[in-house]
Amino acid sequence: MSRLWSAIVLAGLASLSAIAQQTPPPAHNEVVIKNAVLMTVTHGDIQNGSVYIRDGKIVAVGKDVQAPTTAMVIDAGGKFVTPGLIDSHSHIALGDDVNEATSPITPQMMMIDAFDYQDKAVYRALAGGVTTSLLLHGSANMIGGQAIVIKHKYGAGRDAMLFPGAPRSIKFASGENPKRVYGGRGQTPSTRMGNFAIQREALVQAQDYMQEWDNYEAKVKLGNKDAERPKRDLKLEALADVLRGKLLVQIHCYRADEFLSEMAMAKEFGYKVRAFHHALEAYKVPDQLAAQGVAIATFADWWGYKNEAWDAIPWNAVLSMRKGVRVAIKSDSEDFTRRLNQEAAKTMRYGGATQDEALKMITINPAWIIGVEDRVGSLDVGKDADVVIWDGDPLSTYGVPNKVLIDGDVYFDRSLPGFGMPHYREGE
Repeated sequence: MSRLWSAIVLAGLASLSAIAQQTPPPAHNEVVIKNAVLMTVTHGDIQNGSVYIRDGKIVAVGKDVQAPTTAMVIDAGGKFVTPGLIDSHSHIALGDDVNEATSPITPQMMMIDAFDYQDKAVYRALAGGVTTSLLLHGSANMIGGQAIVIKHKYGAGRDAMLFPGAPRSIKFASGENPKRVYGGRGQTPSTRMGNFAIQREALVQAQDYMQEWDNYEAKVKLGNKDAERPKRDLKLEALADVLRGKLLVQIHCYRADEFLSEMAMAKEFGYKVRAFHHALEAYKVPDQLAAQGVAIATFADWWGYKNEAWDAIPWNAVLSMRKGVRVAIKSDSEDFTRRLNQEAAKTMRYGGATQDEALKMITINPAWIIGVEDRVGSLDVGKDADVVIWDGDPLSTYGVPNKVLIDGDVYFDRSLPGFGMPHYREGE
């Protein structure tokens, strides 16, 4: 039996590899999902509702939706329908290349260059209802690389999985991780003082770099043909884009004192912090976070796995939310991303979040953190048709995705053979 089981597993993995190398058919031009409980996120629940999709976009949402008779019809059978879930902190499909730990400042690193679009974790997250993820650089560096945003179109080509037009994000990190990585080698930074000194020094260099280019361009405009063009520096160009506000700054940070330090440095250099990630002590300084418009992407109940996590409490998300902080629940895990819905549901137990509030933590709130809230995160007209049909309440242990659509095309269907991949059906 053990040999038979091994053969089955190997055959399954081979099938997934074959799927990953295929290109799915183009999206259905028109689709109607009817007879559903629509959990819209932005305008409440709609009983016995329908969603009309055309050319990959949501065209109509409501009880009385008119659609052509030629549209493909999906009868939800009274099941729950939500927008696709969004993971605002993930390292799937990056493998061992998530950290460039040779220097504490590496903003020129591009995560697209490490993106393994055939990673099975992309499919597993898809099967859990996740349609969009922010793939971040690791936290070894004070300033790491530039992230990518993907849609979980498992089976499509690499470029087809990239979220078109998504803003650029960059990963900062402070605290134990860079201290441990570089301090363990006898290098700077080995303390929190060193962390922030290194970060400040890099930003000052970026300011000087910007000034050099500004001076050069001013001379050119005045007609100075002898103006010496500054040498191009990819690291400093990336940091200059941070200062110009062209990159969303996502910061790995745990402690309340470090939130304050990071926000003070952002104010000093004129950029904005988009979100603190992990943020387990956000409940200690929520007023300050809310005042600065800084979101948090946090765990539901992870704690105690290192010194920075000892003061973590499972009420963090809701306590921060009640003070006006935009809160997302994220995975940072190949495992948790498969059941992000259940992680969000924990906030209903710890803190008394409503169903709508919990759902926002894995849809519209992480969409804002990534900068794509105008495209995904709710069932609204004009948004991308990233939709999940659930067997059971999505905020319960019974909530299992039945079908997952991305840009109007079905990318996962639990009722089908071939691991639920509709473009892997026998005979196609």
